[in-house]
Amino acid sequence: MSLLLSEADVRKLLTMPLALECVETSFRRLEDKTGVSHPRRRLPLGEQGLLHYMAAADAAGGYAGLKIYTVAAGGVRFIVPLFRSGSGDIVALIEADYLGQMRTGAASGVAARVMAREDARIVCIIGTGLQARTQVEAVCAAKKIERVQAFGRDRDRRERFAKEMSARLGIPVKAASSAEEAVRGSDIVITSTNSVQPVVEGRWLEPGMHVSAIGVNFAHRRELDSEAVDRADVIAADSVEQSKIESGDLIQAFGANAARWTNVLEFADVITGKVPGRTSREQITLFKSNGIAIEDIVVAGRLYEIARERGMGREVPIWEDEAPLAAEAPI
Repeated sequence: MSLLLSEADVRKLLTMPLALECVETSFRRLEDKTGVSHPRRRLPLGEQGLLHYMAAADAAGGYAGLKIYTVAAGGVRFIVPLFRSGSGDIVALIEADYLGQMRTGAASGVAARVMAREDARIVCIIGTGLQARTQVEAVCAAKKIERVQAFGRDRDRRERFAKEMSARLGIPVKAASSAEEAVRGSDIVITSTNSVQPVVEGRWLEPGMHVSAIGVNFAHRRELDSEAVDRADVIAADSVEQSKIESGDLIQAFGANAARWTNVLEFADVITGKVPGRTSREQITLFKSNGIAIEDIVVAGRLYEIARERGMGREVPIWEDEAPLAAEAPI
């Protein structure tokens, strides 16, 4: 029997400390080659919708799987089919909207830990949607943050965001009147939008800042202007391979100069200390987060194990009425 975990189950199981731990583990698996992650691919669903899929294997954890999601007129729906890597059995189907929000936030939290200045205390968040909430929560869990400066285009929405997150985090969250106002004076800048045009300009950045650009993963979209990318002394990506396909922030800033990609670090190498996330207080550092499948699979594997321990989820029969094909059978 396979285990079905609903969004409600995931919300009960997945805490931010657990997400931070799993995301860091996922990059360590990439660095030691026990993890493999394939870039996202997309298929059109008619004229408007898209089917997205991304796969990974975690040999050390014993799992493999995919995150699959649709974006269409009916909304956005995420699911992770999780397989036992040794037997190929499907052990779980996990609804994965909240999972994705948490692991994406956790990636920025881990990045802040290893790339921001040790004394970073003020966070700027551009964007006030659901993902912005887990971004701020993760960075506050990873660093001793004292204040958050938030900007979103809708005034009422950013005011509600500030009030809600102040109560949740127990620190002041101020709604800024412009993106520039939110960025100025911050130590950590996070962009969490779906913007086509830049929302952060390089001229606003100050020495010592750390920037996490997490919101867009299409080549034609970007949150940072070229000057912001050019001013970064250190650039790390969760996957350089995937960034070359879908990171508009870097693709558009680098243009035809392919040599610039050689200076983009693999985040796995930064996490493990193979290369430093920064070497001075004055450096501006940039983490480009596309969201990669190994994060989803490591988190999903731990959720499955904890759910089994706690007796959570619902058993569903999959493949139980059919014998598996012989290993040598042609497919």
